Amino acid sequence: MLNAKTGTSCLLEAYDAGKQAAKEVSSLKNIKMAFVYSSVSYDQNQLLQSIKEELGDIPLIGNTSFTGVITDSGWVGGNNGFVGIMALSDDELNVGIAGLAKEKSARETGRKVAKLALENAGMHTAPDYFYMVAPPGEEEMYLKGISDVIGRVPLFGGSAADNTITGEWLLYTDKLVTADGVAVAFFYTKKPFANVYTGAYNETIKSGVITKLNGVRTIAEIDQVPALQKYREWTGATEKDCEGMNLLAYSITAPLGVKDPLGDLIAIRHPMTGNADQTIGVGNNLAVNTSIILMEGSVEGLINSTGENLHLLKEKLKAPAGAYHLVHCGGRKAGIGERIEEVAKILKKEAGDVPFITEFTFGEYGYEDDGRNTCGGLMLSFTGFGK
Repeated sequence: MLNAKTGTSCLLEAYDAGKQAAKEVSSLKNIKMAFVYSSVSYDQNQLLQSIKEELGDIPLIGNTSFTGVITDSGWVGGNNGFVGIMALSDDELNVGIAGLAKEKSARETGRKVAKLALENAGMHTAPDYFYMVAPPGEEEMYLKGISDVIGRVPLFGGSAADNTITGEWLLYTDKLVTADGVAVAFFYTKKPFANVYTGAYNETIKSGVITKLNGVRTIAEIDQVPALQKYREWTGATEKDCEGMNLLAYSITAPLGVKDPLGDLIAIRHPMTGNADQTIGVGNNLAVNTSIILMEGSVEGLINSTGENLHLLKEKLKAPAGAYHLVHCGGRKAGIGERIEEVAKILKKEAGDVPFITEFTFGEYGYEDDGRNTCGGLMLSFTGFGK
């Protein structure tokens, strides 16, 4: 039987906070691994040291989270420090965790970390599903490297975040802390697993085709029109709304959706920066000739979608849940603002007595119903572990 327990702390000192949060999960017997999400204000090495002192030699994985975490105990956050832990225990669960700083390329590092995770799990076959964390920027290439080794395996996870989008984010395992690298957890189990990966936005009738890119994350033209000009036409946004980082906040309720050749929505792309040359910087990779569509939402919709999609996850799991791991975009959280306590109450009500942890990320990963793994922005990636 899979059991889980969560712990949190907002003590000022990293060592003390790790100790307090770890004590809250220490009564769980035979812990196989733990997710850890924390504040960028902490010394992560001290935090992890105190957790290991309390819990012993168990595999840990996680990252810094945008402004806070939510567990079944509620919202914990702020600028002065926070940490959330969710530990998993199951005699039938085998987990291989590994992390590496980036070496020659993201793809090659992805291959190496996958091989190391297999070794740490004592396995030669692909896992039943896996978790990944990377910094914003090259998530897709890390994923390609991992897939080179294990093939197409269901994915969940998210990108490390900070509080100010200034690159202070970190990811870590019990053996590594890095700002530029990747970490994975390979899960081997016969228990049910499900993931709901969605933007929970509504499609508009305004769509086009990317006709020019600068690199892989800057849209230069849509339908041969300067991208920012087209976006303003679609949304009615002013030049001020779309200037520089102003676009990041404006587009939280007006992002872009990516469609596949059959017209199905794959993922959300968050317009991050409006540039002087009328290009748009986005948070994940794109390709020329990709079909995109303007999406729309509201703060009310962002809040309510959390409970709605946790409910959908419960239905999709088709079995009693032992724990939920909820990845929630940091941009969506910024849009929700001071109403985040409402989200915590909605999630607690929907989860019932099942332990859960929610991190806030700068990129979200999940898998589609056709088995395709995807990295996106402004997304929810909600995962359920069968009991």
